[in-house]
Amino acid sequence: MSTNLVSSTVIKESGVAFGTSGARGLVTQFTENVCGAFSAAFVSAIKPNFEFKQIAIAIDNRPSSYPMAQACAAVLTQLDIEVIYYGVVPTPALAYVAQEDTIPAIMVTGSHIPFDRNGLKFYRPDGEISKLDEEAILNVVVAFSDVSELPELTVNNKAVEDYIERYTSLFDTPWLSGKRIGIYEHSSAGRDIYYKIFEAFGAEVISLGRSDQFVPIDTEAVSEDDTLKAINWSKAHNLDLVFSTDGDGDRPLVSDENGNWLRGDILGLLTSDALNIEALATPVSCNTAIELCKRFPHVERTKIGSPYVIAEFANLAKKYGSVAGFEANGGYLLGSDVELNNQQLKALPTRDAVLPVIMLLMAAQGTSISTLVKELPQRFTHSDRIQNFATVKSQALIAQGASEPQELLKLFDLDYAEVDHVDLTDGLRLTLTNNQIIHLRPSGNAPELRCYAETDASESAFQCVVNTLNKIKAL
Repeated sequence: MSTNLVSSTVIKESGVAFGTSGARGLVTQFTENVCGAFSAAFVSAIKPNFEFKQIAIAIDNRPSSYPMAQACAAVLTQLDIEVIYYGVVPTPALAYVAQEDTIPAIMVTGSHIPFDRNGLKFYRPDGEISKLDEEAILNVVVAFSDVSELPELTVNNKAVEDYIERYTSLFDTPWLSGKRIGIYEHSSAGRDIYYKIFEAFGAEVISLGRSDQFVPIDTEAVSEDDTLKAINWSKAHNLDLVFSTDGDGDRPLVSDENGNWLRGDILGLLTSDALNIEALATPVSCNTAIELCKRFPHVERTKIGSPYVIAEFANLAKKYGSVAGFEANGGYLLGSDVELNNQQLKALPTRDAVLPVIMLLMAAQGTSISTLVKELPQRFTHSDRIQNFATVKSQALIAQGASEPQELLKLFDLDYAEVDHVDLTDGLRLTLTNNQIIHLRPSGNAPELRCYAETDASESAFQCVVNTLNKIKAL
């Protein structure tokens, strides 16, 4: 016997919250009714501004993702909305097909967060939801019946086909002929798609590291094991590049010809330069080489998270012809249509992992990827995190540093330099008189504290993060 439920009550009692990239929580919190409540609330929140009778849904490779999609579909069917299920595809592939068909979309993914968690990303017919949409989803009151039966979902292949065509249609010659590209597949949502794109360009593709278990790769905090894997694979297979992504395929992980992973913001900088982007929106945590290289007429710094980057696009488009953004995790957001190889590439204002690797390979024709990186202003960043660190502890630490930054430096044994500038755009970002930058920020997706550092030397950036996090653990 079905029971009538109210979306806002179910969501509030679930403990699931919005972070920087969708609603996230423990798998145990994403019950059938919680997934249904979010789906019903999403539809209700955007219906005043859009007309639609269909919603696109896709998932990543987490075992919990398919039953979550089924629960979403069950409640959407109650609301007389047809569900188009695209199966396991990268988030940007779902976003692109939904954008082209002007319908909303729900991506079931936890991206890079630990295995015991998952999430939901929402897309309006015109792109990612905003922070205002998030508030509406949390507070709107929608009645629905509890989910008693999960429907079987039939996979539609259109999202895969359209995503591949988006990039292969730009080239009519095998311009990567002779190149050897390794794809670190692990459990990425795009692992059965990427090789088709590179092979269409003439490259030889080598499959690496495929996993039957879900691997929560964080492109901002690459493990030592994955660092060594790329170097060893590059040597063993004589690769020109290793390519990988996070779990849902919207954040790239790309190496140079020696197997050294590029930082995501350096990849974004090189991508933007190759695309001749005029105006950039990028989070405050990204490398200051973006401004120092003087390749972009305008750079706007934002809070961390794609909604904040996207929110800047409309303002930048008023003054500049080509607009884009990227994050320190490497996710690239194309905010305007651009011309590439005499073809039009449509805007895709959501994080994408494929465009950056294509543009890097284009930029490296006639030179090497490592040379492109060396030609940039030599500012080095590193980041890592403490997992299972209560958000309230992070906030207390940041409040202390905001009021007494020099005292915080003493706690971290960093008082050999003075604080030159305090930036509270997102967390606590301290620029020191020796040009060193240290940035602390609670994760928006999980109980984690992230630490970012930027210095003039790679080793000192790494050491700064390690020492700072060790001091925090000791405290």
